[in-house]
Amino acid sequence: MLQVKDIDVYYGDVQILRGVSLTVHEGEVVSLLGANGAGKTTTLRAISGVLSPRRGTIEFLGERIDRLDPHRIVEMGLAQVPEGRQLFANMTVLENLEMGAINRRARLRRKETLEAVFTLFPRLKERMHQLAGTLSGGEQQMCAIGRGLMSLPRLLALDEPSLGLAPVVVKQLFRIIREVSGAGTTILLVEQNVAESLAISNRGYVLETGRVVLEGTGPELQANESTRKAYLGMQHK
Repeated sequence: MLQVKDIDVYYGDVQILRGVSLTVHEGEVVSLLGANGAGKTTTLRAISGVLSPRRGTIEFLGERIDRLDPHRIVEMGLAQVPEGRQLFANMTVLENLEMGAINRRARLRRKETLEAVFTLFPRLKERMHQLAGTLSGGEQQMCAIGRGLMSLPRLLALDEPSLGLAPVVVKQLFRIIREVSGAGTTILLVEQNVAESLAISNRGYVLETGRVVLEGTGPELQANESTRKAYLGMQHK
């Protein structure tokens, strides 16, 4: 479904990604792991069209997308939920969700998709007329994911969805991500909560200083003692 092939990405003259390659197959949950500054968010921004690689290619559904505008990539069925939610704070929950259905295909099914989002997130239905800026952190993250789902993505990229949330909310959030995947949406997940993300992932990639240094299935990454300590910050139990 998604193939990132040997991309180099820069911010100005500073190189952030060096020959990054990864693959996401339809129906998978794939985690992109690594420490702060490893290049995880930069990878998502390149995939979403916010940044253009200087070298390498990105293909989605067999079509090259690394020179397409972000709105065109969304129309193709690839949406990103950015780090920090980035909701429209002075708009209601409903208005934020409706902003996700901006492409023609999504607009035609907006009512149906909205009901599906409210089924997945009952709290959002309760708060649909409340300003998004007044929601709790967990509710804001639900709204951000719901907005992403409103675009009817075939692949949903999530950037640090659990950041700053209480542990009980984090567990609920990962349960929801699993439900979204089970309903047929492919997931590319950037997360520092390694244990939770690998528990729901088919496969994962570990980035270090802009390079992929490790890849494997979720269980393989969890079980490898040396890589747990070096890259994932996990100790053997």
